[in-house]
Amino acid sequence: MSNVSFEVNGESRALDLDTRTTLLDALREHLHLTGSKKGCDHGQCGACTVMVNGRRINSCLTLAVMHEGDSITTIEGLGTPEHLHPLQQAFIKHDGYQCGYCTPGQIVSAVAVLKEIEAGIPSHVSADLDARPQVVAAELRERMSGNICRCGAYSNIVEAITEVAGGKA
Repeated sequence: MSNVSFEVNGESRALDLDTRTTLLDALREHLHLTGSKKGCDHGQCGACTVMVNGRRINSCLTLAVMHEGDSITTIEGLGTPEHLHPLQQAFIKHDGYQCGYCTPGQIVSAVAVLKEIEAGIPSHVSADLDARPQVVAAELRERMSGNICRCGAYSNIVEAITEVAGGKA
């Protein structure tokens, strides 16, 4: 067992965990934050996406003890039922979900994607590595490619992200 302390959704949390506990299991089983989903448990679907220190990661692929002192944001930390995050509102408006299983990971990833574009971080499809990336469908699809939607709501997800970014993809 090992003690680990981190900030989750703005609140300091301390846990005594088996050193083999993934961040996803710490969030779901120990902190009861069940928004992040356990999909493939192999880092291939993105349903478990959370942000650690502002960067998105697959929480099923990392151990909780590796995040001592880190700031973790889950879907529960983005908005509340009374005050939804703009991306949560846009996903509802554009029907960016169907079964909803992947939706928390999609939304958390989308928040990080917009921050990456704003920071000027290029992607694989960025034509000019020195130019500021644009919010266009190709960029969004590439950046969101680690988040799988079995229902196929991809075009609606792109529309939701584009609306929040203030552009037309």
